[in-house]
Amino acid sequence: MTGTMRVVLVAVAAVLLGVVGLPADAATLSADPGTYVVPSVPGPVQGSHADALRYARAHPGSVPAGVNDAGCRPGPEHPHPVVLVHGSDSDAYSDWAALAPMLVARGFCVFAPNYGADGTPGTYARGDMVASARQLADMVRTVRESTGAAAVDLVGYSQGATVARYFVNRLGGADVVDRWVGIASPTYGGTMFGLVPLLRLLPQPERIAAWLTSEAIGQQMQGSTLLAELNTPGDTVPGVEYTTIGSRVDEMIQPASNIALRDAGATNLVVQDLCPQNLGGHFAMVYDPFVLALTTRALDPSAPSPQCVPVPLGSGIPEMVVASHS
Repeated sequence: MTGTMRVVLVAVAAVLLGVVGLPADAATLSADPGTYVVPSVPGPVQGSHADALRYARAHPGSVPAGVNDAGCRPGPEHPHPVVLVHGSDSDAYSDWAALAPMLVARGFCVFAPNYGADGTPGTYARGDMVASARQLADMVRTVRESTGAAAVDLVGYSQGATVARYFVNRLGGADVVDRWVGIASPTYGGTMFGLVPLLRLLPQPERIAAWLTSEAIGQQMQGSTLLAELNTPGDTVPGVEYTTIGSRVDEMIQPASNIALRDAGATNLVVQDLCPQNLGGHFAMVYDPFVLALTTRALDPSAPSPQCVPVPLGSGIPEMVVASHS
């Protein structure tokens, strides 16, 4: 490959990764690398990912109302607090301003950290995912101590699903986690709008992805060192109930089969198998009422069944791009 072609590929990679929706540098809140934050400023329910992102930008440190209440004590119907683990370049408010209020209303104690800071202002889930999993382990310990609960349930979105699964599978989390739910989980890695095969033509593709975006993005690429380690010899461990919720038209994770867990015993739900007219993808999932209902039922089988309604292909992508770069 010529030097000119390498330069072109890197330039294309930078442009495409920018389309993914990385937040602008204008946000005001920052965090030190290696730490996590427990946000505490209540914010309203949101109906779309883009609206939640805009609100989070304007109100740093927000969290959905009722979340991170240290005084919450689980009742007998929902004995396990739920810890929500957000996705890349995001935070606890922008990803959970729809699901968290639903769970609080059903009587769950709900907690959500901002984890994985690398020093970039106003955004989280960018640093090494193993370090992020250790931060989650500390958060879970704190939640169990404050609530008196023997175990928690984990719900992760995108990167958050893998961070949560690393904690469960590799850091002893299986002893204190009852249910793990992964929404749009890059279980076997993403191709990210088809960019990853392009990066694989270059030397040290994970380092290039980290340079262009963040260390965590490189670790979520299909074929990454971290995912290979996490999924060997198996992608689950005994004692935990695993559920994935994925979309066949996920823009970041293709083939879509990379979302599913492959070990026996895991439940893999595909939106289009259950609601063929729902063509929502990666960025829409945590604000899609059908997906939110599936998630709630995975935590509470007595919750109402999801209602299937049409969702157009590509829903939410233009809005997220605009919100991310405004």
